Amino acid sequence: MTIRDVSSRAGVSPATVSRVFNAPRHLVFDAMMTPKLLERWLIANGRPMMVCEVDARVGGAYRYVWQLAGKKDVGMHGVHREIVRPSRIVRTEAWEDWEAGEILATSVLTEEGDKTRLTTTVVFPSQAVRDEVVKSGMTKGAGESYDHLERVLTEVGANLGGGRKP
Repeated sequence: MTIRDVSSRAGVSPATVSRVFNAPRHLVFDAMMTPKLLERWLIANGRPMMVCEVDARVGGAYRYVWQLAGKKDVGMHGVHREIVRPSRIVRTEAWEDWEAGEILATSVLTEEGDKTRLTTTVVFPSQAVRDEVVKSGMTKGAGESYDHLERVLTEVGANLGGGRKP
């Protein structure tokens, strides 16, 4: 997984996260939009997802809540602005316990042979918010979640005979 800064333009403060998964694009896309799969991978170690609600259509809302051991639960919600199956998801993100403002995340899924590159560009409302998110452990948490996603994709692909659509 790589995380890099993207040139700021007009006061926007983006960052990009990219990783290649050993799975076909449609499975990666489904794992990003299906609650039963999201619950299995969109977690960091020791932080299970307790709420996973997804209205997987343009204009549809979603909400996730993670349980943190010994701490209050943490929630995030937003709205899907664009869904192009199986190649693109654009959505807003807002953390329920942090007044940082709305974030815009654009995920692009690109086929690379039998694998899929997931590249997510996150646009923060300010450079200060972006810096705080990066310092908060975003890299570690995203890496752990993506490790879980790789495992889930392997399991789902095996159950579907390799995951290829006919």
